[in-house]
Amino acid sequence: MDWIIGTLCAFLVAGAAYYKKSLTLSGGIAAVIMGAVYYGAGDLVWFGTLLLFFITSTVLSKYKKREKQELEQSYAKTGNRDAGQVLANGGLGMVLVLLHAIFPHPVWIFAFIGIMATVTADTWATEIGSLSSKPPRSVRTWKVIPPGSSGGVTVTGNVAAAAGALMIGGCAYLFLILSSEADGSMTALIAFAVIGAVSGFIGAYADSLMGATIQRMYHCTVCGKDVEVHHHCGQSTVRGKGLNWMSNDLVNLFSSLIGGGIAILLGLLLI
Repeated sequence: MDWIIGTLCAFLVAGAAYYKKSLTLSGGIAAVIMGAVYYGAGDLVWFGTLLLFFITSTVLSKYKKREKQELEQSYAKTGNRDAGQVLANGGLGMVLVLLHAIFPHPVWIFAFIGIMATVTADTWATEIGSLSSKPPRSVRTWKVIPPGSSGGVTVTGNVAAAAGALMIGGCAYLFLILSSEADGSMTALIAFAVIGAVSGFIGAYADSLMGATIQRMYHCTVCGKDVEVHHHCGQSTVRGKGLNWMSNDLVNLFSSLIGGGIAILLGLLLI
């Protein structure tokens, strides 16, 4: 029954997201499969946390979208998520929920919180930070760089990243309470919030650092920007810095692993 409920709920959410052009067809199919696994093999903790990330990220991607349109031309992935983007954000969690179903242990939940906190922090930082009135700075050199540049950070984006990660950690514990897997201790709630905030922020920082150093980039010969896409300013771009195989999706994947690892360490220390 849980698998049926999960599939139906995921279908409704993914269908609405596809209608609103927040998901492509491939992204919608991936989201339905993912939602079914999260709820069928897991429970509210897994499905609810995933849904919280998706809803908040979708809302933020639509917020002041016109102001973001020029910047989005530099990104390989935009608010219209495809299957690759969906799996990069939630694929690891799907593996963890299956592992937890077969070999139940809190470590899987800690890792999941860290992963979801990382992708939430990264998304919130991008969507809110791109609206900052001050130009971004390189996470590597701290020099001012053009808006939309990979590896750029702003104070506004950093605050948003911390807030998103904190929300994931705190809400994950609330979902544990609703699932009767926790007793509602305030100390535990604070600990989970800290786990989410710290692991998510570090994971998002790692994402920015990889974006500034090893992510595959292209150079626009018209405007001079380093971008993630093959075409910019109406012209084909040329190969720029970074590793040829290090796509944006892989950067997201590796940063999520870092966030998950940090969350495991914090969980074993604090819980």
